Amino acid sequence: MRPLPELTPANEWFWKSGSDDVLRIQGCADCGQLVHPPVPICPYCRSRSSKPTAMSGRGTVVGFTVNSHRWLPGFDPPYVIANVALAEDPRIHLTTNIVGCEPSDVRIGQEVSVRFEQQEDVWLPLFEPTGATDPIDRVAEPVRPVPRPPVSEERFEHRAVLSGIGRSRIGRRLMVDPLSLAIDACLEAVADAGLKLEDIDGLSTYPGALGMGMSEGGPTAIEEALRIHPTWINGGSDLPGPGGSVIAAALAVASGLCRHVLTFRTVWESTFAALAATGAIAQGGTGQRVSGPFREWRAPFGAMSAANWIAMNAQQYMHRYGAPREMLGLIAINARTNAGLNPVAIYREPLTMDDYLSARPITSPFGLYDCDVPCDGSIAVVVSDASVAGELPHPAVRIEAVGTQILERVSWDQGTLTHEPQVLGQSAHLWTRTDVRPSDVDLALIYDGFTFNAVSWIEGLGFCGFGEAYDWLDGGRRIALDGELPVNPHGGQLSEGRTHGFGFIYEAVVQLRHDAGERQVAGATTAVVTSGGGTPSGVLLLQRKDA
Repeated sequence: MRPLPELTPANEWFWKSGSDDVLRIQGCADCGQLVHPPVPICPYCRSRSSKPTAMSGRGTVVGFTVNSHRWLPGFDPPYVIANVALAEDPRIHLTTNIVGCEPSDVRIGQEVSVRFEQQEDVWLPLFEPTGATDPIDRVAEPVRPVPRPPVSEERFEHRAVLSGIGRSRIGRRLMVDPLSLAIDACLEAVADAGLKLEDIDGLSTYPGALGMGMSEGGPTAIEEALRIHPTWINGGSDLPGPGGSVIAAALAVASGLCRHVLTFRTVWESTFAALAATGAIAQGGTGQRVSGPFREWRAPFGAMSAANWIAMNAQQYMHRYGAPREMLGLIAINARTNAGLNPVAIYREPLTMDDYLSARPITSPFGLYDCDVPCDGSIAVVVSDASVAGELPHPAVRIEAVGTQILERVSWDQGTLTHEPQVLGQSAHLWTRTDVRPSDVDLALIYDGFTFNAVSWIEGLGFCGFGEAYDWLDGGRRIALDGELPVNPHGGQLSEGRTHGFGFIYEAVVQLRHDAGERQVAGATTAVVTSGGGTPSGVLLLQRKDA
């Protein structure tokens, strides 16, 4: 029942290579560098000449997770998903399965050798332990990348403000049309900004018209429902995370193309899952071949979820720095504690460390409370020309800076392994566009699709050094509402619900307006908001207009 890759002229040689028990990787015919996944040009010398190159089939486990959740019928847990660095070039990684041993026997640094398994016309490269341990650490220490300097002293960010916010109901299995949720949020945001629909001249969203409970239908659906005739629209997933739609809106406003852009994000994942379980809507046949730059190289090995992909990096982090699972537990407990003060949060009951550690395993080191909560809901934000700041019914929230530069491999398994991918580059870029420093930030709205996402962002943004998060958290005191850096006062996606980035922007605006009630961070004027649980991602630094 493994999903098998769709064979094309570009990849067929790889997936059939094992027919003679030889693992082959794309090699440049001119400079000799190995490249994976296959691409039509050498990223090192730009040669267009390449050839399949035989490998020894030996490698080292540099990340792994024991998956305990059933993602697919017939693909029975537990099974080990691993990231294996090849002996010939440890920069080349394969997401694969470790076989031939008990899942509990797999460890980082274990040497493994390939063993092919034929499924129809595909030979899957699986790996089994050799019994040896690699004496060399095959994962480089993380470094803070150096972004390009700004092209000028001017900042487009300063020509836009967040003028209005709106939110629909948020809950589990609301069984409501997602477009209806989106309209509720959009109308509320426009009214909150003191505007009329006729004032809106732009629409921007993430991820556009995507299925699987991830969208209301994109800007076209909103325009058709509201008939507002925008001068500019934007919708898609190739943005700096979900918050990239807000960044794009700020660019449109700063350029003079628009004056008021309505941005929005809608999910209805829990209703979609409920309907799919009854057969009311189709999820797609399990017998179909998989394709695409991410799914092709992961789905055949049962790595079906970002939980699996990020868990492998979490294991590398914990191995490298000696951090215990309790570090992740502190993130989950803080979220739940804050959610207890948020009347719209889905989960508000207290959570203890014993509760966290004894929860049902999902994919090691993640248990149930390491994972965010699929839900239904929509959030909208109006981005306006900064000239209207003094006319708004609420204090304007200005965009001080953004971080968007990609400085790592846009990959879940080929680049950064010590942290979540696409965190370090965008974080470094943010601080080149402002004089504000991490010590000036009053609160952090940190993407927490999984607890390890939050750890990665905390370190990536420089609130502490690499590998220092567990000590820095100080038993959770530092990130509490009354701590040095309050994190996710609303409960984050771990407890409020997974609104894919927009919930953090909404909460930042509420906090900077000083309208958060019991969970208000005292005197908050500056907030950092991260957006994205993988590739790509982005960061916004927000301030009160009068700060």
